Amino acid sequence: MPHRERSKTLDIEQRLLIDAIYLRYHYDFRSYAQASLCRRLNAALARFQCKTLSQLQDRVLHEPDVFAGMLDYLTVQVSDMFRDPDYFRALREQVLPHLHTYPLLKIWVAGCSTGEEVYSLAVLLQEAGLLERTFIYATDINAKALQAASAGVFDVERVPAFSQNHAASGAVTSLSDYYTAAYGRVVFHKSLRDHMVFSDHSLATDSVFSEVHLVSCRNVLIYFERALQDRALGLFREALCQRGFLGLGSKESLRFSTQADAFEDCVPLQCIYRKKALA
Repeated sequence: MPHRERSKTLDIEQRLLIDAIYLRYHYDFRSYAQASLCRRLNAALARFQCKTLSQLQDRVLHEPDVFAGMLDYLTVQVSDMFRDPDYFRALREQVLPHLHTYPLLKIWVAGCSTGEEVYSLAVLLQEAGLLERTFIYATDINAKALQAASAGVFDVERVPAFSQNHAASGAVTSLSDYYTAAYGRVVFHKSLRDHMVFSDHSLATDSVFSEVHLVSCRNVLIYFERALQDRALGLFREALCQRGFLGLGSKESLRFSTQADAFEDCVPLQCIYRKKALA
């Protein structure tokens, strides 16, 4: 088959597979960046020993366990605690002082993956004396990732990097104050988890569920096409209270979004924005 025809067939198969996932399981990947999606689907082909996307589609439709495994390829599960320490330093020094003025705080971590950022924020809030009056809503579309996040358990080999990032963020405590180590794992204290609510939520199809003071959604929008980026940012704008804060990833920006006019720069170098007050 000529290359052009083969490429066209692959495009059709990919579209049909993504449509099938949406119709069968109500997970919407139709507006995800196509190049990234193609790479992930190629990896899934090898994992499930399928020669074509059509074969993979057949298995996804008829074998729910295959779809559950597919989510690990379609969603990104790569993170670290206090990833990009300067972002957390900026929150610590320039955002949390404003949040101190509220009697009750609500924070939304969108695309929380296996929970590294959620626990980072909980530690940050504890160090600032704010955790006791804070609820952290942590959402993702991957049920397995949410289950891992809610457990708060991580391999001990990852902890030195976590601790290094924590210190670089301007920490005033030791990260070891917040977990217990045993049998090659660490588990973060229940006192942190008591302030977290983990829930399934899709930025592609779901609505706002609460008013919040801070949204942190980092390294998620880069996997979306422009229309879905705008939809997600619209949800964040709607969820944020007046003068609430939005944190994005280092390669993400509001600049060309349809939501840009609703925000002003807070810490531009760390992609932290603040929702404008109504005129």
